[in-house]
Amino acid sequence: MKKKIMILGGTGFLGYYSTLEALKRGYEVGAIALDDVNLKGWYPTEVKVQHCDLFEIEEDKLAKMMEGYDYMIYSVGPDDRETPKAPAYDFFHQHLVEDCAKCFRAAEKAGIKKSVVFNSYFAYFDRRYPEFHLKEKHPYIRARVEQAAKLNEQKKNMEVVVLEFPYIFGSMPERMPIWKSVFLDRYAYGKKAIFFPKGSTTMTSVEHIGESAIGALEYGKDGERYPIGDENKSFDFMLNTMTGYALGKPRKIIHPGKLLCAMGGNMVAKAEMKQGNEPGLNLKLVMKEIMSSDKLVVEEEVIDEVNKLLHVSRGGLKESIEKTMERCYPNKSFK
Repeated sequence: MKKKIMILGGTGFLGYYSTLEALKRGYEVGAIALDDVNLKGWYPTEVKVQHCDLFEIEEDKLAKMMEGYDYMIYSVGPDDRETPKAPAYDFFHQHLVEDCAKCFRAAEKAGIKKSVVFNSYFAYFDRRYPEFHLKEKHPYIRARVEQAAKLNEQKKNMEVVVLEFPYIFGSMPERMPIWKSVFLDRYAYGKKAIFFPKGSTTMTSVEHIGESAIGALEYGKDGERYPIGDENKSFDFMLNTMTGYALGKPRKIIHPGKLLCAMGGNMVAKAEMKQGNEPGLNLKLVMKEIMSSDKLVVEEEVIDEVNKLLHVSRGGLKESIEKTMERCYPNKSFK
């Protein structure tokens, strides 16, 4: 008999690729998601999709929807690119900690024996470099650290595996990559030159996210937190790939000093504050301490170890960035 996986957020970007990988490996898959996109013509018809708002549904009702499944993947929640109404910590704590914990309690009530949650590589950096005091400085990172702790504290008979994701590239039908609105339109579209910090980060393609999700169910250990990555690359590589694909040649990149980057981040944050919003990351410190640095990457030996353990393949990053650009600006309409 086929094992059954329930994917919360299964019609979203990361959930969709987790669904594809689960089907590829022979699992029976169900999904619970918002009814916010037309699934006809592209979404796998063998997946049973149920609709609800996971942030609003009652715990016992959600448990009923998950009965009969063996595993759960939690692919829901805002990431650091979302700017909520202030105070940001209250928003991220509610959605990433409290609402997530409710879903995991419901899964355990439903009889699910092992679950995976999608987290952030910022939580890994908080453990790896305590001298940066990341969770104290950034409400989003604080909520991500608390998310993993809460799920492991409350569990009783269900295993919990945490995956910590880096920059992710790729595309899917019907949904526009968030890269377009929060990054490309702001920093690159219509610009003769791009002003951006001279740093590096860890990146991967969305196909590898799907592999890591199912790999975590098959090989991940209860209570473990696994930082996921494919390659450590400079932001120059990312920007050159994006603009080179869209324009035929890379756009000029100018690297302001750390202090100027911090001033730019602070200006963006102040503009948001005037609208009553607050970013989940302190943009002044992000620009100065994180994005202007080559230090905050997942070490190559850690990437090798985790990918080997979870049976995640590597390669295709450049192609995934190009797919992202094609989805954001069809027919190379990027200017």
